[in-house]
Parts: sequence; C-alpha cells; structure tokens
Amino acid sequence: MRRSYFAVVVFLGLLAALHAWIGWQLLPALSTHAGAIAAGALVLLLSVLLMPVALMAPYLKRRGLSETWSDRLAWAGMLAMGAFSSALLLTLLRALALAALPWLSLSAIQQHEMVASTAWLVLALTVAATVIGLLNARRTAAVVDVSVPIRDLPPQLEGFTIVQISDIHVGPTIKAPYLQAIVDKVNALQPDVVAITGDLVDGSVRQLAAHTAPLAQLRARHGAYFVTGNHEYYSNAHEWIDEVRRLGLTVLMNEHVVLHHEGAGLVLAGVTDYTAHQFDPSHRSDPHAAIANAPEEGPRILLAHQPRTAAIAAEAGFDLQLSGHTHGGQFFPWNFFVPLQQPYVAGLKRLQSLWVYVSRGTGYWGPPKRLLAPSEITRLRLTAR
Repeated sequence: MRRSYFAVVVFLGLLAALHAWIGWQLLPALSTHAGAIAAGALVLLLSVLLMPVALMAPYLKRRGLSETWSDRLAWAGMLAMGAFSSALLLTLLRALALAALPWLSLSAIQQHEMVASTAWLVLALTVAATVIGLLNARRTAAVVDVSVPIRDLPPQLEGFTIVQISDIHVGPTIKAPYLQAIVDKVNALQPDVVAITGDLVDGSVRQLAAHTAPLAQLRARHGAYFVTGNHEYYSNAHEWIDEVRRLGLTVLMNEHVVLHHEGAGLVLAGVTDYTAHQFDPSHRSDPHAAIANAPEEGPRILLAHQPRTAAIAAEAGFDLQLSGHTHGGQFFPWNFFVPLQQPYVAGLKRLQSLWVYVSRGTGYWGPPKRLLAPSEITRLRLTAR
C-alpha cells in the first residue's frame, strides 16, 4: 500500500513539474502582463488537477458521483491529457531550437521576436493538434480493405470476408451512439464473419451494459466472434465474457470453430489476451490449444488481441492472425514507442508462413485524439495466391 501511495505521489509530482516547466518556458514569452501570465498558470494548474481526476472518474462514480458529472470530469481530464502531450512535445522541440540561437547571426531584437513567435506557434499547434485529433477520434472509423493471399485456398473461399473491429474502449467518453454507428457500418458491409479482437470496454458490466447493447445487432453470415483484450481483464473479464455471450456473440477462449462455407471448411480460432494469466492462471493464452484437433484442410485463422502472439501462432500452424492493441500509436509520437513492446504496429505483415494483420483500432483509449493513426473498420478478403 505504501508503495502505491509513493507511486501516486511521484506521478503527481512529475506531472506538476512538467506543467511548471511548460509554463516557465512559454508564459513569459507569450505575455509580459501579470494578469495574462496568471491566467495561463491557472490553465496549467487545472490541467494538473483534471488528469488524475479523469483517471479516478470510475471510482468517483462508484462512490456516488452521478454518471453525468463523472463523464464530464473524464472528458475534461482526457482532453487536458491530449493537449498536455502535444504541448510537452512541442515545448521540448522549441527549447532545443532556441538553444541554437546563439550560433545564428541574429540581432537581439530578432532573437526576442523568435522567442515570442515560437511560443505562440507552440500554443497554436497544441490547439490545432487537440482539435484535429478530437475530430479524427470521434468520427466513425473508415473502412479499410485488405486482401490476404492464402496458400491452397479452396475456390469456394475466394473472396471470403472477415470484418474486424478492435479496441473500441466503450467507457467514459465512448457510449452507445458511438458503438451504434460502428455496428451499422459493419452490418452494411454484409460480412461473412465479424471478428472483435479485444479491448471492447473500459469499465464494469454494471456501468456499461447499456452502452455495449448495440453489439447484439451485429449480423454476419457465419456469426460474430470475440476474444478478450487486456482491458477486459482490468474490468472483470469473467463478467464481460458472460455479457458478450448474452449479446449473442461467440467468445473464443483458446478454442476454435469450423465454419462451412459453400462446401469448404475454414478454422476460426481465438485466444485469450497475451497477459490474461496474470489475472487468472486458467486463462493463459495458448494458440496450440486453440488449434488442437482442428481439421487439416482449409485456412486457419487466429484472433489474438496482441500482435506478440504471432511467434507462437506461426509455430502452431496458423495462416492468418488478426490483432489490435497498438492503436497504430493513436497519436504522434507514441507510434515510435509501440515497437518497444509489440513486433508490429499496424497493417499486414509476414512472419514465416503466417500473415499478421494489426488493426489501428476502431475507437480510442484515453485522450479523444488520433493523429497520423486513423481508426479503422477492416474488411479482409481471402484470396488465392
């Protein structure tokens, strides 16, 4: 418990220090008026306070805060988090650029103008990134078409379509209308299979059941299938597994089904999240168990939330793995950090004889912000080589 409190104190102290550094770098350059500097400092203070409050919103709701106010605090804090991320990066870049001023042949007046103009540029770019990122995140994901060549694909399965959605993160800022728009767009594609590759929710069944209800309307020729992501385990995965089944979806937990399409067979398997065993040892992810006793004929497709399942999936003999988890980085510069944990960030990749497709996600997590990593509803078509 003491370690937890210490970690919280360190986090809050670091957050406050970084905000103070941004203020120290920018506010004097933006204005010499004491009132304007005080207003800027107040904005930074509110940001420091709102971010941890946003993370605590679910706890505050359980303690009696109304859903309306809990969601408002979450929205304000998450927007502040997204703006802070851009402001910190841009302020750092500005500081590095200004460090080169002594080596430039500029007059004192020109240097002063450069200090002021770059501060205003940081402010303008932070606002632009926050607004554009918000619009990108809140729009309904676009359809991305992907063709996957499968060796020895039966002719009957040529053009077989799997529509993948992933990482929706229904929670404080994503509600039923957002999910309903996704469901409507998926149904309009008339897929053969719908695959949901984890991180559907951020919150309990009690809090979010009304907002995940649109999933019951998903329609596909051979049904809709779901595998758990790490965020399900943060939100009581056992309850969510039951709820998803109640909505009419098939949950694949280290198991497979055989789909018969126009006289040909296709094996569709699913595993629990890569880290599931840390929450429940009986849920350990196991691609080998998922494919055990499956027919040898026809393509073998695996649903696995995290791309790093791919190495074991290749060993197990799968032809295609569908994953999510990465969000494609969601917004710059986090796309550069994803490879530190995952072998693939987004798109169709090859590992030995295994194709791996990584969705950038259909929703978003945390800040309602997407930059250079648009959300997607993926329509994958199987084709012969």
